[in-house]
Amino acid sequence: MTLRKDLLDRIGKKSNAVRALFILIVAMLIFATGSAVRAGLDGNASEGQGDEDQGHDVYAIGLWGDFPYSDVQATTGVPNLIADMNSQDLEFTAHDGDLKAGNSTPNSTTPTTCSDALYVQALGYFNSLKAPAIFTPGDNDWTDCDRKSLGVDGVNSLQTLDKERSLFFSTPYTLGQTKFLQEVQSTPACKGYGSSNSNLGSGSDVSMTQTATYTDVPCSENRRWMVGSVMYATLDIQGSCNNLCDTTPSPAEFAARNQADILWMQQSFEEARSRNSAAIMLITQADPGFDLSDGTRAPLRDPKTLAETDGQPDGFQSFLLALRDQVIAFQKPVAYVHGDSHYFRVDKPFQNSKGQRLENFTRVETFGDNQANGTNDVNWLKVLVDPSSREVFAYQPQIVPANRVAVPAP
Repeated sequence: MTLRKDLLDRIGKKSNAVRALFILIVAMLIFATGSAVRAGLDGNASEGQGDEDQGHDVYAIGLWGDFPYSDVQATTGVPNLIADMNSQDLEFTAHDGDLKAGNSTPNSTTPTTCSDALYVQALGYFNSLKAPAIFTPGDNDWTDCDRKSLGVDGVNSLQTLDKERSLFFSTPYTLGQTKFLQEVQSTPACKGYGSSNSNLGSGSDVSMTQTATYTDVPCSENRRWMVGSVMYATLDIQGSCNNLCDTTPSPAEFAARNQADILWMQQSFEEARSRNSAAIMLITQADPGFDLSDGTRAPLRDPKTLAETDGQPDGFQSFLLALRDQVIAFQKPVAYVHGDSHYFRVDKPFQNSKGQRLENFTRVETFGDNQANGTNDVNWLKVLVDPSSREVFAYQPQIVPANRVAVPAP
């Protein structure tokens, strides 16, 4: 204020021309000072993924998964989807698993088995995204690779998971053309492929012996990061009973990873509370089932006890029980993102032990393949994130114009 008054006093003593020049200089000084302050605030907000006090700006993220499942999706549908995401201003994108279908496609021109070419193709997709790209593995790209139609001779599922860890998760940074640093889980250990493991060999459907040995490796696919005042985390949770059923179940692998997933989830909530986060979003692959509503898409589950009721091995109950405790204690919005059952929906299926709906929990299932319809279902979900709003997350399905089949884009 003193500087401005002194300048204005001097202006009053000058000629009209000089007075005009002085006014222009003062205006420029005031503008520059304000701009410097704004730039400093913006710089703090953009630099720190964990700057919880800078979390009031609205931004958008892109969610997708369960693609590609066919040649036309690999060569046309997914490139169209990526171009559509690249045309919008996204803070980051996340693929929630399944880089191919559950069975290979005979005579396919693009990779549909658990071969090196599959993972190289996926890496190419992720690195063609302008925004930082996040990925969490899916059962079709590792757990199910023991299937005769998916596997490669002499390779089992843990070998393919090791391959994904080395290709997609070898650094603490995201994928994509723009990258940011993430926090990576290091303990407790998950299981990697041990040299003494019994290989399936020749694509056999005979189960791998459960006396196989494993190596202890970091669960490097489990990540955590902040954008503004919202916490995000990925968790390696798989379809096919979370590796407790299908061709070659592995209770030892499941037990280690499940323990790691539960701890990472609990620590993420703890971190979110310590930062006074406005909300938390968890990104996984499996649809664990939450109730008795739809056995065609997910395991049937008693919503009060969270026990599976369909007779299949239950690879999710212990995680869901731990998650429910955290959701109730957190009180603020919790979004649980998954793919797996290929049906876009945003709903509230989670209940407490009394059968009351958890109002602050939202299940978000991304679009997934319907191979018979080509590119018809190759779409993505935009999430608008406003930490100052009551619900924080707002969901906008993005129907890629170039992928429309039944009704052409206008």
